[in-house]
Amino acid sequence: MKLTLVAGARPNFMKIAPLIHALDKAKAAGGGISYQLVHTGQHYDKALSAYFFEDLGIPLPKINLGAGSGSQAEQTASIMVAFENYLLENVCDAVIVVGDVNSTLACAVVAKKMNIDVIHVEGGIRSGDRSMPEEINRLVTDAISDYFFTTTPEAGENLIREGIDSKQIFFVGNTMIDSLVMTRHRWQKPKFLDEITKHEGYLVLTLHRPSNVDNPKVMQSIIDKINLTIKDIPIIFPVHPRTQSRLALVKLPPHVHITGPMRYLEFMYLLDHCKGVITDSGGIQEETTFLHKPCVTLRDTTERPETVLLGTNELIGNDSEKLAIALNNIISGKSKEGTIPQLWDGRTAERIVAQLITIYHEN
Repeated sequence: MKLTLVAGARPNFMKIAPLIHALDKAKAAGGGISYQLVHTGQHYDKALSAYFFEDLGIPLPKINLGAGSGSQAEQTASIMVAFENYLLENVCDAVIVVGDVNSTLACAVVAKKMNIDVIHVEGGIRSGDRSMPEEINRLVTDAISDYFFTTTPEAGENLIREGIDSKQIFFVGNTMIDSLVMTRHRWQKPKFLDEITKHEGYLVLTLHRPSNVDNPKVMQSIIDKINLTIKDIPIIFPVHPRTQSRLALVKLPPHVHITGPMRYLEFMYLLDHCKGVITDSGGIQEETTFLHKPCVTLRDTTERPETVLLGTNELIGNDSEKLAIALNNIISGKSKEGTIPQLWDGRTAERIVAQLITIYHEN
C-alpha cells in the first residue's frame, strides 16, 4: 500500500503527524505500507519551519510544491498543477488529505481525476455557513472522497445525509488531539511569559478569519469590546501572518502583548496555563475543550459543535453582551467545565492505520 499524505497549512501537520508515527509503526511491524509526505507550500514560515517538524517528531516532506499565497483561485490552481506533476512521477494507491484548507480541496480533485483513491481525515464536519471558504472546501472534498475518517458520530451523520454510503465512513476520533497527547510532556514555557505575567494569569487571543481581521474597523471593534471587560489582565496575542499586515491600523491597549507565530510546543504550553482563550480558530476550539480551558469563539457558527455541546467552547459572534458575560465568567472562574468528546483519546491515528490496512488488503 503506497500512500501520499498531503499537508498545506500548519494545522494540517498537527493532524498528519500522528498518522506518520502510526504508519511508521505499522511499517516496522511488516504492514506492507509506504508513504510520502507532500507539503503544498500553502503556508510557510521560514523562521519556524525547522522547529515545526522537530516539535512534532516527523521527517521533512518529500517535496514542497511551493504554492505560496495568492487569491483563492490562484492558490488552488497553483497547488493543482504542481500536485498533478508530482503524482505523475510518484504513483500511489491513495492520497490522504486532512482538514479543510485550499490544499485539501486542490489535491483531492487532482487525485480523483487521476483515478486515485481519496481519503479524507476529518471528513463530514460542517458549519452550515457557505460564506466560509473552508466550508466549500469541505463540501467539495467530501463529495469526491472514497473513504472518510470522522472526529465525531455527528460528522458521519452529515455525510450520510449528503448521500455517502455508511460503509465508507469510519468514526475514529481526532488526530489533532493525538498530537496534543503525544507532545504534552515536551511543551515548553515561552521565554517572554515571565516578563508579561506574574501571578494574575493571562488570556490568549488569536484572530485570523477574514470577517474579523480584513477590515481594520472590525478588528478594532473586537479589541475595544474585549478591553471594556479585560482592563488589567495580560492578553497574549500570537499574530497570524494574515493578521500581521492589519495591525498597523489598529490601536492596542497596553495589556495586549503581541508575539509572532509560535512554535507548537510553546503555543500548547501557553494554552495549557492560561485562564482562557478568545479566538476565531477551529482547531483551538478542540484543543481548549480537551484541556478544559474556557474558550470564547468570535464566530456565529462552528464546524465543531461538539466543543460547544460537550466542551468548554462558547459561540459569541459579535454580541458585546455575550462577550462581556463570557469574559467575566473566565475571570471569576465560573465558565463551564465541559467534557471530552468520545474517542478523543490520543489513539485516533492507530485506528485509522488499522482500518487502512483492512481496506487495502481486502481490495
